[in-house]
Amino acid sequence: MLDVCLLGTGGMMPLPYRLLTSLMTRFNGSSLLIDCGEGTQVAVKKAGWSFKPIDVICFTHYHADHISGLPGLLLTMGNADRREPLLMIGPKGLERVVSALRVIAPELPFPIEFIELTEQEQTIEKNGYIIDAFRVNHNVLCYGYHISIPRAGKFSVERAKEQNIPMKYWNPLQKGETIEDGETIYTPDMVLGEKRKGISLTYTTDTRPTNNIEKYATGCDLFICEGMYGEKDKDAKAKEYKHMTMYEAAKIASVAKPKELWLTHFSPSLTYPDQYIDDVRVIFPNTKAGKDGMNIVLEFED
Repeated sequence: MLDVCLLGTGGMMPLPYRLLTSLMTRFNGSSLLIDCGEGTQVAVKKAGWSFKPIDVICFTHYHADHISGLPGLLLTMGNADRREPLLMIGPKGLERVVSALRVIAPELPFPIEFIELTEQEQTIEKNGYIIDAFRVNHNVLCYGYHISIPRAGKFSVERAKEQNIPMKYWNPLQKGETIEDGETIYTPDMVLGEKRKGISLTYTTDTRPTNNIEKYATGCDLFICEGMYGEKDKDAKAKEYKHMTMYEAAKIASVAKPKELWLTHFSPSLTYPDQYIDDVRVIFPNTKAGKDGMNIVLEFED
C-alpha cells in the first residue's frame, strides 16, 4: 500500500489557513517528497509523519513557493541523526539551486545525490518506487511526476513444489531475486504468475494542459493536479501565466479517467475552492478540492 498526504495546497504565498505546495508518500519504510514549499515541516508534523525516512525529494521547478522550505527541512533531517544519502530529482540546475540554498544549511551529516532531468520524459527507480518525470508547460522549465509501485505476480506454492525448489528460496524468489544453487538457477518466473496491477499516482502543478499530463494520468489511482483558479473569468490569466483552471484539470481527468482527482496549488485569491466544486464535478464527478493534510491510503487490488 502507498500512504499519500497532500501537505500543502497553496500557490504563490502561504496563508494563515493554507501552506505552500508539497506532497509526501510512504511505501515500505521509505518516504518521498514532491516539492517543499514554505511550511512543509509544519505540515509533516501536523500529519504525524517523520522527516527521517525521506529518501527522495522531487522538484517540479524552482519557483520559491515550491522549494523555499528546503533548507530548514535539511537541517531538521540532519538533527534527526540521518546518515543515509538523500536523492534529489529536478530540472536542470538542481545542484546549483540547492547549493545556493544550503548557504544557510552548510553542514549536514548525510550526502546529497542529484539527478538533473534533461529529457522530455525520464524514469528513475528507487526503494520500490518507479518515478516517471515528464516535462510540462510553465513559464520556466517544469516537470510533473508519475509515482508507481509495481506488483509482481502471485506466488504459486504448487509450481514451486512441482519443480522441487527448496523452501528456503521461496521468499527471495517471491521478492524477484534470482538464486544460483551450484549449477541450478532458480528465477522468479518459475514460481510467479502474471504481473498484477500496481499502484500509481500522478502529480502536476504550474502548467497549461499538455498531452503528457493526460498520458500519465490515464487510469491512475489518484491524479493530483493544479486547479489554481475556479472563477470563470480567470481563463485569460491562467493562459498568460501558464497555470491551469479547475475546469481544465477536470477536462484532462474526464479523458484520462483516473479513479479520483484532487485539485491543488490554489491562488491566494481563491479563498473557498469548495464553492466551485459542484461545477467542476459536472466535468469529472470524482473530484475533490485539496486541503492541507488531506490523505489517503492507496491499496493493491485483490
